Amino acid sequence: MSVYFKTGIKGSETCFDYIIIGAGSAGSALAGRLAENTKLRILLLEAGPKDYHPYLKIPIGYGRVFFDDRFNWKFTTEPEPQMYGSQMYWPRGKVLGGSSAINAMVFVRGHQRDFDEWGISASGWSWANVEPYFRKMEHWQGNKNQNRGLFGPLNISNVSNKVHPLTQRYLEAAQQIGFKLNDDYNSGDLEGAFIYQITTSNGVRVSSATAYLKKFGRTKHLKILTQAQATKILFDDQRAVGVEYVHKGTVRRAKAEAEVILSAGALLSPQLLQVSGIGPEKLLKAHGVEVLIDSPNVGRNLSDHLGLDHTLRVNEPSLNQTLRPLQGKLAVALEYIFTRKGPLSMSLNQGGGFVKSKKGLDVPDLQLYFSPLSYSTAPKGKRPLMKPDPYPAVRLGFNLCKPTSMGLVEICSSNALLPPKFYGNYLATEEDREGMIRGMRLMRKISEAPALKNLITLEESPGLHLQSDEELLDFARRYASTVFHQCGTCRMGSNPLTSVLDEALRVRGVRCLRVADASAFPTITTGNTNAASVMVGEKAADLILADL
Repeated sequence: MSVYFKTGIKGSETCFDYIIIGAGSAGSALAGRLAENTKLRILLLEAGPKDYHPYLKIPIGYGRVFFDDRFNWKFTTEPEPQMYGSQMYWPRGKVLGGSSAINAMVFVRGHQRDFDEWGISASGWSWANVEPYFRKMEHWQGNKNQNRGLFGPLNISNVSNKVHPLTQRYLEAAQQIGFKLNDDYNSGDLEGAFIYQITTSNGVRVSSATAYLKKFGRTKHLKILTQAQATKILFDDQRAVGVEYVHKGTVRRAKAEAEVILSAGALLSPQLLQVSGIGPEKLLKAHGVEVLIDSPNVGRNLSDHLGLDHTLRVNEPSLNQTLRPLQGKLAVALEYIFTRKGPLSMSLNQGGGFVKSKKGLDVPDLQLYFSPLSYSTAPKGKRPLMKPDPYPAVRLGFNLCKPTSMGLVEICSSNALLPPKFYGNYLATEEDREGMIRGMRLMRKISEAPALKNLITLEESPGLHLQSDEELLDFARRYASTVFHQCGTCRMGSNPLTSVLDEALRVRGVRCLRVADASAFPTITTGNTNAASVMVGEKAADLILADL
């Protein structure tokens, strides 16, 4: 496959050493690190706009952009067979910073065992290999220790002394049923209950773009082009030589003399490979795409965390009584404007944990969430964070750390401007179904601990009338939802029969093309995936620079 390279624009404006597609968690980190070498010419393409809007800066603003198509792809899965045919809503960032600009800001490296698991299938990615990159990217604002990075670009705040009093009651309850308290779950020991660390600085969100790109300003060697959606990778035979993209309605092309790197995320990187001729042969031919490389695993092995909340009415004021009335909204707004503190400066998932739901496990199998706020009266999937329930209530939730159900991404057209089809395939395995039941029973066990039992007046949902395994699983099928951690769709590894990428993130079968984002994960990490995605961007930069 060859292309006749003609941009319609003369000069060096369309010729670069590296073209990076996607300015999200990994892409921004990759671009920022490569740009530290001022001899390189880099083009960073982002389909969304710049990240100037206040909702992208105020931490609680993520509730406002949850359905805002200016900054959010607003993807939806195909009907899910094990979820009674419901379609799962998958928000993904479409803005500088990608999903790191619209997420809940929770920072979790993952379990050390996750990366040792990676290292088995992809040499060079074990915990010993990746841990230095976590420290390199971190600007940790908590208690100093040798396991945390202190001088990196990504600010991570310790907000343990700023949480709602009900969150402290959650920690007491977790301790009362046998879970230890963990002062710093990112320092090497993930297990226990804790207050989540978040990517903010002085009460303002720090996205990957804020951390890695802001310092470059209008520098000439790094060109950041927003509202530019890549539609195809261009090849000369089997060498990636450029990118076709749409910028403000005009189709353009840019040339990459060294490499093209896909950082469009776990949902769009496989789509771009497929529409460019790299993917399952049968699928590509069905949509009229000329096959460059038959790569059957492109788009497959999609993994995601499925979560479920319990809503609990309480007899003390929660954030509902602060954020619902007009005077409360005005009060927290003024507090934030003048001090950068208060509820607007934090994530609503204040408490958390990684715990074992049964005896005999070597590592935690459940991630916990506690929020001193509820919005159970809202339509399914909505997040009206500034209009919570009218009664005092909290949410106590969980997700499976290592689900075994796998989904996929498939193009439905050769046109990359049309979203592909997504299949989460949630609860497809008995192991996952049993895990959801154990998780729901554990939520009740925590609720019955003295620190919370005296507070709770009603289990609003699921409701204590549901007791049997069958009833609990039925509830999970109806109301469980994604925790927005899709990954693995272009996974890396040493086995060419099962991996799309090699251990250096290079796409198998072609030259000068890599993928650096969550799609490269060999397996899903324990916990939120944003930190690991940034780490992939950091390590990808070193891999690329090593080839110079």
